[in-house]
Amino acid sequence: VVRVEAALTCGTDVKTLRRGHPVMIPHVPTVFGHELAGVVTAVGRGAPGAKEGDRIVAANSAPCGRCRLCAAGRPNLCADLLFVNGAYGQYMALPPRLVARNVVPIGPGLTASSAAFAEPLACALLGIERGRVESGMTVAIWGHGPLGCLLALAARQRGAQVVIVGKAGWRLDRVRELGLGTCVDALSVPDMVEHLRGLTGGPGPDVAVDATGRPEVWEGAIDGVGRGGTVVLFGGCAPGTSVRVDTRRAHYEELTLVGAFHHTPAMIRRAVELLESKAIEPSGLLTHRVGLGQVKEALA
Repeated sequence: VVRVEAALTCGTDVKTLRRGHPVMIPHVPTVFGHELAGVVTAVGRGAPGAKEGDRIVAANSAPCGRCRLCAAGRPNLCADLLFVNGAYGQYMALPPRLVARNVVPIGPGLTASSAAFAEPLACALLGIERGRVESGMTVAIWGHGPLGCLLALAARQRGAQVVIVGKAGWRLDRVRELGLGTCVDALSVPDMVEHLRGLTGGPGPDVAVDATGRPEVWEGAIDGVGRGGTVVLFGGCAPGTSVRVDTRRAHYEELTLVGAFHHTPAMIRRAVELLESKAIEPSGLLTHRVGLGQVKEALA
């Protein structure tokens, strides 16, 4: 059992329609309260090695370790991925498989509020890994929400130049103040492809990442990536949607389109390492601090 010290709202599974009404996406489980750090308060027989008082980060899932994709080194695609949520409570129980595979101790130098970023940061690290981002590359990220910002931090940590495509407002202002990358207001640019080519001196971005989960933005990322580039389809779109692909360009310019889903135990541990070493510092993304009684208002 873990006493929750910090939990985030940045990855909750809520979409907002253009007219402003929140809707739940019915084809996936609700994932409220899955980004957390806490203190172990009780240990059962299924959790050898854990002890009361340990400060930990707990991921929100655990792969089986036995299926074909786990054996192939892709545990994020596990056929029996066990999900665990519930961090919007004072305490939560963690099952044995999660304790064995995806609970990571944290040191005294890492605050709970920063440690809680480990789960979404691990997802961002997987996305940047899928994009094969290297030092000196230019990475364009569509979306300036929390995950877009974490993708930017992960790309910058690898030595890439970052362009963040968003829309004018307090969020984009905040991102600009934090210096996460060159910020572009998509609504003020008549031709995004040409604009990105101008920013990169002609070739366009080496890697384009969608962090919005909107089909039209997927298309924008595909259109905007440079010749020979990689497009990371990070944001999950609603079921039944589709996108167009310029087949000639995809073929003759050898574009690579890759999905990026969830995280792995290795990425969770890498995220904790980066947070503890301060190589990635996400505290600037925190805008409010509220108690458990104000979770409803925080989500609103």
